Amino acid sequence: MMRNLYIVILFFMISGCKVSLKGVSIPPGMKTVNVTVFENNAPLVVSTLSTQLTEDFKTRIRNQTNLSLTNNEPEATFSGNITGYDIRPVALQDNGNRQALAGANRLTIRVNVKYVNNLDPKKSFEEAFERFKEFKLAGNLQAQEPALIKDVTAQLIEDIFNRAFAQW
Repeated sequence: MMRNLYIVILFFMISGCKVSLKGVSIPPGMKTVNVTVFENNAPLVVSTLSTQLTEDFKTRIRNQTNLSLTNNEPEATFSGNITGYDIRPVALQDNGNRQALAGANRLTIRVNVKYVNNLDPKKSFEEAFERFKEFKLAGNLQAQEPALIKDVTAQLIEDIFNRAFAQW
């Protein structure tokens, strides 16, 4: 049994196989990045959404990379705007009085993002990202909304970050 294990290990060593579980691939030479405020241009504006999305994205970069945030001559820049924010019913149910009520709702946030890689312009992109979360309204929407926004922005940040830095 041990002999088979040694053979497998030797095979991987000889074949030059490289296994990496990190997933993040910062371009060589990239040390700084700038994240501008994601302006809220959605028809329905939530006053805290722009700041929350921008600051959470900066926090993700600080925590997951060795990049420094700067405004002066960065090697890469993220900019964009929030183009959509809406809450709509996605499932209807009968309340017994022949009136349809929302059985489930969906919060959707759309963001346009422009990523400029000054070291390798071919890796730059301008792309729209959209994420949503379905929820059942339990009482007051204003009480649920901050947690829903946090969940959806976390998904958006994951998508944007992976598009720029994950080389799958």
